[in-house]
Amino acid sequence: MRVAFLVAPLGTEQVELTGPWQAVTDAGGTPKLVSTSAGKVQAFHHLDRADSFPVDLTVGEASEARFDGLVLPGGVANPDALRLDAEAVAFVASFFTAGKPVAAICHAPWTLIEADVVRGRTLTSWPSLRTDIRNAGGTWVDERVSICTAGPNTLITSRKPGDLKAFNGAFVEEFSA
Repeated sequence: MRVAFLVAPLGTEQVELTGPWQAVTDAGGTPKLVSTSAGKVQAFHHLDRADSFPVDLTVGEASEARFDGLVLPGGVANPDALRLDAEAVAFVASFFTAGKPVAAICHAPWTLIEADVVRGRTLTSWPSLRTDIRNAGGTWVDERVSICTAGPNTLITSRKPGDLKAFNGAFVEEFSA
């Protein structure tokens, strides 16, 4: 299982990166950190700086063909920056075009909205995205994990760090299939 984690250089919620990353590693998979620029990404504990992590590939170097699935960690700043980067948005959309599974937590569905891949899909997120998801043609649900198979791929979404155990279990099972 080869999994891309797409993170902007500044602003991902650390636990939403490290928890799913560890779940992939524990399942015998290979996680790779993909970002919009080389170097390191800065993670946060809410609004406080946390650790930084080395980037394995830039979006320009990465291709969905190299991966079995994509994880989009949340935090407010991360998806907000990613949705403004055309290469990052295209990278996300390529997983849907290829029919490969995607997992997104918290605010990460903002990037999915920008990629125009939520129409006709059911997903969850941090509650403040509810209207954005509905306006993009998706159905928002308030559940720990939503697994949507209506579309070209499986989309797994979750609301918040408190849902990580369920989120990790769901996406690892799907990505391993």
